[in-house]
Amino acid sequence: MKNELLKLAELAKEKIKKLPKKTVIRVISHYDADGITSAAIICKSLYREGYKFHVTLMKNPFKKGLERLEKEKGKTAIFCDMGSGQIDRIAKLDYENIIICDHHQPMKDAERDNRIIEINAHLCGINGSFEASGSTITFAVARNLDEKNFDLLPLAMTGAVGDKQHLGGFKGYNKELFEMGLKNKLIDVKREWFDSRNKISEYLYYSIEPYYKGLSGRKDKIEKFLKKLGINDNLFDELDDKKKMILKSSLVLQLIKNGRNLETIDNILAPKYFSQSLDRNLDDFAELLDACGKSGEKGLGLLIALDNKNLIEKAENIRKKFKKRLLDGLIKLEKPENIFELDALQYFFADDPSLGGIIGGIAINYFLRNDKPILSLTEMDDELHISARGNQLLVEKGLDLGLTMREGAKIVGGIGGGHNIAAGATIPKKEKNLFLQKVDEIIKEQLI
Repeated sequence: MKNELLKLAELAKEKIKKLPKKTVIRVISHYDADGITSAAIICKSLYREGYKFHVTLMKNPFKKGLERLEKEKGKTAIFCDMGSGQIDRIAKLDYENIIICDHHQPMKDAERDNRIIEINAHLCGINGSFEASGSTITFAVARNLDEKNFDLLPLAMTGAVGDKQHLGGFKGYNKELFEMGLKNKLIDVKREWFDSRNKISEYLYYSIEPYYKGLSGRKDKIEKFLKKLGINDNLFDELDDKKKMILKSSLVLQLIKNGRNLETIDNILAPKYFSQSLDRNLDDFAELLDACGKSGEKGLGLLIALDNKNLIEKAENIRKKFKKRLLDGLIKLEKPENIFELDALQYFFADDPSLGGIIGGIAINYFLRNDKPILSLTEMDDELHISARGNQLLVEKGLDLGLTMREGAKIVGGIGGGHNIAAGATIPKKEKNLFLQKVDEIIKEQLI
């Protein structure tokens, strides 16, 4: 564990331990897999310490969310997987104790006071885009509260997987935790490509990562594909070794035809990480939580992360509906007329802001051109919600979407921020063209 992270986790522990046991601690976290696991980690830890908690999962603690907190007149709040990008607003809350566990880019010029402990990966010498997630930073606090919370490590790694920080292998602080998980048998590694619980056709139909252009979401195309290969629609494990190899090779070829690079294919073929306590692989669990959070069932996702296994079947049904919505959006993006391009970026219009970023991220990884970042735009009343996604290659060339969204939004009177590889913004709808122009200029300068 990094020294600065340990130091800040110790300060958080001291602040929490001084609170009377009757204290109701306000927990605010993001609504995706990383945010849900972060909330579950801190809530379990607080419960074990004898504290009550009131938790809310939200997209971002912008104006309405913070106004709600102010009206509650609470005294202690813990923000997970968010907060650093809004610290100027959070600092205005009339709370006596505020702890932030985050991995997004912090605000360098914002004023901070001694009521706030900001535990941010970037401020601890850790790259928050690739080496630590909200859940692994939150885990540092939980473990420091009591070593028995080490058993929450699979939840922490699930959050990191949900933020795609496992691609190419865990790095930095995440890698330290992952190796601890292996050593203590909390995590296991297996080579498994296909979900052994579903028939091949169902796996292919709902496959979004990897996304097979021309196959995913199309029952008739899948039927013809399997028939051409001479493969019956069974469970993957029921195929003989020769048929398994034929199927795998054909799917890899499908990705190569769509111009995907070897790094993308290697990520698909990489080993899966399993947790016996979660009873599934971490990719699958992260996807399940993400589907709940972004389908308006945030509470259900949190309850599952808190070990309510009797709700899994309900969550599985939500996941299928969620993936169908993603598939509809991805199939739409396969049509060139739905993608618009500027000099340094590409963009499209999405019906749902919570889905736009996911759809854009999958599209740039699996079938759209990958030499330009992609933005999804969603109009809601008088606002425009933007989700931006890049890739590792673009980041290595200098792309910083967190800075881009923050600066672009600031110019037009909006709010933005995030990571270098993934970020977002909310701006006045009437400023769309100016925003796109300015963002295009910023990205061009970054990629020179």
